[in-house]
Amino acid sequence: MSRLLDPERCYRAVTSRDARFDGWFFTAVATTGIYCRPSCPARTPLARNVSFFSTAAAAQGAGYRACRRCRPDAVPGSPEWDVRADVVARAMRLIGDGEVERGGVPGLAARLGYSERQLHRLLVDELGVGPLALARAQRAQTARLLIETTDLPMADVAFAAGFASIRQFNDTVREVFALTPTELRRAAPGATRGGPPGELTLRLAARAPYDGAEVLLFLGAHAVPGLEEWDGTTFARVLDLPHGPAVVRLSPSPDGGAAVTARLRLTALRDLGVAVARCRRMLDLDADPAAVDDVLGADPALAALVAAAPGCRVPASPDADELAVRAVLGQQVSVAGARTLTGRLLRAVGTPLAEPVGTLTHAFPRPAALADADLSAVGLTGARSRTVTALAAALDAGRVSLDAGADRETAVASLRAVPGIGPWTASLVALRGLADPDVWLPGDLALRRSLATLGSSDTDAATRWRPWRSYAVLHLWALAVPSLFTRHPLPDRSAS
Repeated sequence: MSRLLDPERCYRAVTSRDARFDGWFFTAVATTGIYCRPSCPARTPLARNVSFFSTAAAAQGAGYRACRRCRPDAVPGSPEWDVRADVVARAMRLIGDGEVERGGVPGLAARLGYSERQLHRLLVDELGVGPLALARAQRAQTARLLIETTDLPMADVAFAAGFASIRQFNDTVREVFALTPTELRRAAPGATRGGPPGELTLRLAARAPYDGAEVLLFLGAHAVPGLEEWDGTTFARVLDLPHGPAVVRLSPSPDGGAAVTARLRLTALRDLGVAVARCRRMLDLDADPAAVDDVLGADPALAALVAAAPGCRVPASPDADELAVRAVLGQQVSVAGARTLTGRLLRAVGTPLAEPVGTLTHAFPRPAALADADLSAVGLTGARSRTVTALAAALDAGRVSLDAGADRETAVASLRAVPGIGPWTASLVALRGLADPDVWLPGDLALRRSLATLGSSDTDAATRWRPWRSYAVLHLWALAVPSLFTRHPLPDRSAS
């Protein structure tokens, strides 16, 4: 059992079948040998027979298998790893982004600046398992997605999910799901196999309430031609993944539930886990809306905004390096102007897809390509061009690190050391690149306009809405720029 979990509080959530805690922890039942999500509809077990684990990997490591009824591996992830800034949380974000698959435990430890032994001890002390067990649980989840949503041969599924051998794949699936891979495919509820060739269709779950249409509208309003596409309902974009570019199309769940439908076209199937993790971060699917709304809704200045848009999310970028460059391009220009400049940069330096997918033609240029590029045709001022080049060089050399496991304070400080990047730009990268839930944008004109409407000051707001200031920013942007949001205007918006 995780040392940070309160057994009494966890059991209360289980007895009330409270779906808000799904993904926060897992309930293991000694008499059945299974682990469940807190909202599992099965009969509530006796308190003396349950244990609680903060990760599915820890429950699996203790010998429990996943419940077939509530499917605990299909819940949103724990919001804790996005909120916290310590080494364990950073490790969890990197593992979710596939770092163990790419660089092994040595690579994970090196990215965090710890020895393998130190990192293992930290994870075991808090979670009960080490990085290999956590990565194994992620491989099992990726395997389930491929088994249930494709007709791929099992051998292809095994290696695409990251297993070293078919035997390891078979053993892990049986241990985790108490079914063979073939039985798991046969038992898949509502499987969506048989779609367009080469395309996977997945349901990405969120905690309710979740307005997928609003999140996608925000992303679509910033869409860069060639990289992104928006048709009023579906947002599509190119993802730059470790083993080649991918295209994802995202649309609100057709059943109106707290979910988004993702249709993925991958260069390499082994990038599925990374693609899902980055889409979840982009859509802010793992947030805890109840915790956010409890704090912000209690403030008289924000109460009406929160009531009008419960469960507000912060749309992020699947690639923080890309977001940093786009933030520089967007300095002191309109959204339309930023899209134009970014489109020119994409055409000049971006990586062309082997074949266009609709209007999508390029992946965003990586830092190494940008650092050596001639940006004269992009239309930037000399100072802005030098800032982009300096930022790209710093990202390429590792002087600025914005990966999933980056230390956020260090990242912001290193960004501000780049000539031409000030507090607003660095904060925007933290908010939409690093998905930090507690960021304020100093000097943002739209925020100042909204604050004036609400009778608050910039200085006051910078401290009063911790630890959810990023969500306060989105509420205030909606007040100032309603065209980027789906929510209905409030009566007092006439002043904006």
